[in-house]
Amino acid sequence: MKNYNLNSIYSILIIALFTSVTIAYSQTSVPADNIKTLVEKYKSDIRGPYRDIRWFCTDGSIRQPKDPCPDDIGPGVQHARYKDEVVALGKSNHIFFGQILAFSNNEEIWDSNNNHSRLKQYQLDKYLRLIDDGWINKKSQYYRGSVQVEDEEAWGIAFYKWILAKDSVVADNFYFLRQSLKDIPHSGDDNVAQLMRSESKVISDLYTPFMDLRTKIHSQPEKSDIQKVLDFKTKNQKSLTTDLNKKLDGLVTTMQTFFKPVDVQALLNKSKLVKGTTLGDKVQTFVQGLSSNEKPAYLVNETAQLLLDIREGLLEEKRPLARLQLLDISLKLEELLFQNAPNWEPTTVSEQLEKICALTTASVGAGYLELWEWEQVSGTLSKFGQEQLSLAELTQVLETARAAVEWSAAMVKANYQEVVDVYTTFEPKSYAFIDDRIRGSMALHLGKSVGELGDFIAKESALTNMVMDIPNQSTFRGLNPGYAFGELVVVDGSSEDIEVSSDKIYIFQRSPSDLKPVAGIATVAEGNMVSHVQLLARNLGIPNAALSDANLQSLKKYDGDRVFYAVSNKGNVIIKPEAKMTEQERELFVKKERNTDKIEVPVEKIQLGNTDVLNMRNVDASDSGALCGPKAANLGQLKKMFPEQVVEGLVIPFGIFRDHMDQQMPGENSSYWEYLNAMFTEAERMRNADVPEPEVENYQLRQLETLREAIKKMPLKADFMNQLEAKFKSVLGSDLGAIPVFLRSDTNMEDLKDFTGAGLNLTLFNVLDKEKILNGVKEVWASPYTERSFKWRQKYLLNPENVFPSILVIPSVDVDYSGVLITKGINSGNDQDLTIAFSRGAGGAVDGQSAETYTIYDTGGYRLLAPAREPKYNSLPATGGTGKKVATFQKRVVNENNLNEIKQLAKTIRETLPKETNSDYEGAYDVELGFKEDKPWLFQIRPFVENKKALSSGYLESITPKINTQKEISLSTKL
Repeated sequence: MKNYNLNSIYSILIIALFTSVTIAYSQTSVPADNIKTLVEKYKSDIRGPYRDIRWFCTDGSIRQPKDPCPDDIGPGVQHARYKDEVVALGKSNHIFFGQILAFSNNEEIWDSNNNHSRLKQYQLDKYLRLIDDGWINKKSQYYRGSVQVEDEEAWGIAFYKWILAKDSVVADNFYFLRQSLKDIPHSGDDNVAQLMRSESKVISDLYTPFMDLRTKIHSQPEKSDIQKVLDFKTKNQKSLTTDLNKKLDGLVTTMQTFFKPVDVQALLNKSKLVKGTTLGDKVQTFVQGLSSNEKPAYLVNETAQLLLDIREGLLEEKRPLARLQLLDISLKLEELLFQNAPNWEPTTVSEQLEKICALTTASVGAGYLELWEWEQVSGTLSKFGQEQLSLAELTQVLETARAAVEWSAAMVKANYQEVVDVYTTFEPKSYAFIDDRIRGSMALHLGKSVGELGDFIAKESALTNMVMDIPNQSTFRGLNPGYAFGELVVVDGSSEDIEVSSDKIYIFQRSPSDLKPVAGIATVAEGNMVSHVQLLARNLGIPNAALSDANLQSLKKYDGDRVFYAVSNKGNVIIKPEAKMTEQERELFVKKERNTDKIEVPVEKIQLGNTDVLNMRNVDASDSGALCGPKAANLGQLKKMFPEQVVEGLVIPFGIFRDHMDQQMPGENSSYWEYLNAMFTEAERMRNADVPEPEVENYQLRQLETLREAIKKMPLKADFMNQLEAKFKSVLGSDLGAIPVFLRSDTNMEDLKDFTGAGLNLTLFNVLDKEKILNGVKEVWASPYTERSFKWRQKYLLNPENVFPSILVIPSVDVDYSGVLITKGINSGNDQDLTIAFSRGAGGAVDGQSAETYTIYDTGGYRLLAPAREPKYNSLPATGGTGKKVATFQKRVVNENNLNEIKQLAKTIRETLPKETNSDYEGAYDVELGFKEDKPWLFQIRPFVENKKALSSGYLESITPKINTQKEISLSTKL
């Protein structure tokens, strides 16, 4: 209802109730359980989240619903007001229920300070309403006058006129802006594809026998599914309620709308503003071409190309409403492609490669891949015109195409995961939102085509996965070789609060950042191959693989089963039921003596008598394991080799820790050190008395918790604190507490010949306050006694009682991006290649972020293995602590100059470090570094430790096919 011109009033609406706030809330957040109660309350409330309906006039006055704004005041809008508790929830938790667009201004809904949270919540709310009969508006969806459709559409047009005028916003947020058009009313269009999926989900939730058809509609929708729904209704008529019959009829109507051929001529009506422009002419040519050629291959190729053309040319068109028309055309093109992609059924390898290339092109045009990413992969995916390819070349095409599917899915997760995680705490149905978005994208059809190519290559190379009886197995790929036997645990959701067990095999959406020992892992979001979790898995021979969302869903029915899991040296994956294990596989798990395959922490050269705070310039690699751990020793070595690329630093050696541990422990008749050793003595007595190992471990963990808390409260000796203050001034050039520093745990258990210990102990970021630094020293000393660190040590070390922490103190560098260099091609298997993984901000790549990853070839050139898809990154403000900044993905993280510098750095390290350290080490190195204004800074170097037993295992070798990578495949070969 309206009596006004909407465009004239947005700037003066009274919207103080919903003033945008940043993440740092001043009010106490409402607990998730309380919000859940509110949600249930609103579902049964005839007004839902709304209080009443009012007129909102141009002059700021608010009038009763039957008393419109008079003409002498000017136009106004009529809609509901929010309940007070809804307003309060927005202020305390930044959660907004039942948002009315006409009650908001542009900046509020765009919500840039909070990574566009409000607009994403608006989209998620619409999804929940579709799948849950109105959700919080279950009763209030019939509350007449609460929302006026025409007002919302008018607001939507005004919003896009405002936002699409901003070139930088369009460039930085192309995917998200385009997705928002599916939800914000602006032209009367509906998201029919999402409605179809939602209706089928509602039916299957109410009536389980419909699940198979729902799965078909969600994973591979075809026009023939309409008849299948009708047949299902006829077959099950006796069991169907009136409500189910009504819902099935509604689904059929929606499907008929969805599969109704897109009126290509209507695209011309949508493009009136761009008529005569370059893009307008391309739309005209496209429409004319389809009128004379209806072959599916032609349609898919041409539609994909026009999608890409619109994206590439959008910024050349400066008129916001013309941009809106082009984006609406883009959405219609995606709908056309989604309908027709299944109709193209390739018969040869060449046609399959061509279809994959076209669908990837479409994914770029729709924003699921960035333009720079397309530049990196387009050459590999465009080889379908050649007569033949070697098996190695064809496999690279497959890997690249498979990566495009993963990157597309990761784009959806990067944009929406944060909001979905918040909503899932009080509304579990929210979790399916991301899956729904992925299934509505080109990734659905692209994934199917890539899977078919994978099946063909698997037959040609004999590199076949054997994963239970699930479909699309070619999307599994091994990351670390190894084998395991245990209970399969499939985690479809957040893994951060999962309590893992060392004898179980876990399938995660994303592995937890502080993963404790497990028997085996596989992840959908693998993070990156050089994160601490990946390095530990590689080091300990824990089988680790990547899989697709669909694979995880298929494995859910085996959750709780005992399985055998193996990843070969070439990356093929086996998961089979216990009953199908061979005798050879059973022999792998015959019980061994406790100490088998464990190593001893060397303590023969440790110098515990040195209690001086050291200048990092005065330590080098020879001091590792003697005065301090390898972090400080090796960084001191790097300071000598690269003085301009390494910061100054201080080292708190082992001796200072050991000296403090000799103090009396409060509440005990012993020192801290005596308490620790008594615990190990008692544990060994318990084992000798045949006490079960889990009971021994629980005893140790309880004792360690007591010790850990005591160390955190331990008094620091005056001599040590005086030394620390003096060294801050003389070495770091500032008073203690005047500059922010990193405190890095640096134990003698790290970087041993056969054990990396990566990421097990504490690093404190960017600590500024003097008291926080001093308390931080004690926190770092206590960190080797956490449950996670202790369990990893127990798994691998013979003498875990002889673990000593030193601390490396270095000033913070607020780098633009940071990551890891491995002087080996992990993916290529070539020792002369390099692997790098970088993320934006500080602490990049090591904590499992989705990092920008490359192989740099020794022969020249490089290959993008994955782009970064982390929505936020760490900054290190001069005031201390860490900040979070929002990332966009339209530009690469690492530039060409950086790649060349990294290559030169690796060459210098390989040639110089063994000489400088008088070392006979011949393996690869793991280097942490960052760039600030294109200048490289080095933060750590350590040996890159792999599990030699896993790599040389006779069993793993036996399941690794011998592949003739030079075998030539004619692209005219029939599939």
